[in-house]
Parts: sequence; structure tokens; C-alpha cells
Amino acid sequence: MTPIHIALAVLVAFIWGVNFTFIAWSLESFPPLMLTAMRFFFTAVPLVLFLKPPKFNRTLFIYAIGTFVMQYAFVFTAMHLGASAGLTALLLQMQIFITVLLAYVILGESVSRMQIAGMLVGVLGLSVIALNLGGDMPLIGFICILIAAIGWSFGNIASKQASTQQSTSVSTILPATSQNKASKLSALSLVVWGGLIACVILILSSLIFERDAWQLATFTGASLKSWLSLGFIVYISTLIGFGLWAHLLSQNTASKVMPFALLVPIFGMIASVLLTGEVVTWWKMLAMVLILSGLILANVQLGFSRKSIKVNF
Repeated sequence: MTPIHIALAVLVAFIWGVNFTFIAWSLESFPPLMLTAMRFFFTAVPLVLFLKPPKFNRTLFIYAIGTFVMQYAFVFTAMHLGASAGLTALLLQMQIFITVLLAYVILGESVSRMQIAGMLVGVLGLSVIALNLGGDMPLIGFICILIAAIGWSFGNIASKQASTQQSTSVSTILPATSQNKASKLSALSLVVWGGLIACVILILSSLIFERDAWQLATFTGASLKSWLSLGFIVYISTLIGFGLWAHLLSQNTASKVMPFALLVPIFGMIASVLLTGEVVTWWKMLAMVLILSGLILANVQLGFSRKSIKVNF
């Protein structure tokens, strides 16, 4: 990776880490499914009117449903039910192990002994959290975050697939000097149009499960802090964060990009402690050390081979 790409990867990790605190502040005024729907409505509108849509196929829908609907609906629900911002940021990183397993099962990628060892260490960290459920991490929140991690894992594979397809089509049309700019636009288009698909699904879900919240008083009674936090979630975390992440995946192998996700729970825990007063206990630190050590040990070798590019979702 180039120095610029490394700096961008660290920036995205910081944005996503701090984002968990902004989510907690937004949930003070809005229920989780409505908040998730609003997030992707403002993500898509009005940019959807100006960006050419990516190819509408199974890959795009899996990306939208996995990365946006499953991940954020369940993360927001978990935090609404009492999961702390710091622990949520940490536990969600189990998606990296799940991505390795999905790449093995779906794409036929190999899994090394070191990766297996790393996964076992990560599971130990997961067990530490499971043995201390309650308070900052209720059982239902724990389950919701694991479901969210599975969704993000499917989204990771689909994002790489969609970006590769788009990059391939661009390379056959544009000269080399224009390909990088086109790649950035296609990455943003993937986020915006994926957000539009997610928005429709989430609005329908919220209308079913949170019907009483859809009244004027919900919006007029929301605090300024919640509205500003929603703005950060939409424009900084989603448009900038996911746009940069999709672009990085399109320009580098997943094995080089994914390890930077290790920084997300560190930034997330620090932000939660400083901004929300979350208490850092010995078992939280142990769980973090184990999970991060497992990810480092596994070396997060998510190199999607040429064979994987031919897989249709």
C-alpha cells in the first residue's frame, strides 16, 4: 500500500471507532431501525440523482443487505438495548474471522494454520465477553452484534467483488490516467446506491416494528446532539468512511486493507471512555488483548484470488 492509502486506512479506522459514540448519542432520540433508515436515506439522497448506478446484480444486493441492513440494524439495536460503544466496537471486529471462514467456504480460499490459531485466540476473547454478560453487554446485545458481524462479513466479500467488477469494466473503457478517478466515483456510487436499497428495506422494517415512533413529535423532540450525531454518522462515517474503504479494497488486496480494522476497537474504546464515561474493567482489557492478538496472529490474510472474482453472488 502507498503511504496515502495507509493514511486513509488509519483515518477510516478512526472515523469508524469514534462513530460508535455518535451512534449512542443518536439513539437518545431515535429508535434503532428508524435511525438506521434515516442514516441511509440521507446517505443516498440527493447523491443518488448525480451518481451513475453500479450494475444491479446479486452482488450489490448482498453488499447492501449485509454491510448496511444487517450490520447497522443489529448494531443500533444492540446499543439501544444497552451494549456500550467500546464493547460494541470490539466485538464487531469478529467479522474479520468470519470473513476468513466465508472466503474459505464460498470462494474456496485456503486457511493457514496461523489463521486457525488466531481464530482460536479470538474465540477466547469472545468467551471472556460471554462470561461477563450483563451491564455494558446484555445477552441480547451480544447476539445482535454477532449477527451484525456476520452481515458485515458477507458485505466485505460482496464489496470486493463489486469493486473488482466495476474496475474491470472501467479499465476497458478509460485510459490509465482516468481510471483512478473513475474508481473513486464507482466506490462512492456503490455506497450511495447500496444505501438506497438498504433505506427501502429499513423503512419498511421500522414501520412494522416501530410504528408508534413515526410521528412528528419524534423529530421535533429530538435533541440537537442527536441530530448532529446523525450528521456525523451519515456524512463522515458512511459517505466518507465506506467510500474510502470500498476504494481502498478496489485498489489493494483485502489482505493489506483489512488489518487496519484492528484500530477500530482501540479508537472506539478510547472515544467511549473519554466521551461517554465508559468504565474500562480488567475483563474488557483482557478481551481486547485476546481478540486483537488473534487478529494479528492470523495476519488477516484475506487475499481474494483471481478465482474468487469469477464467483457470482
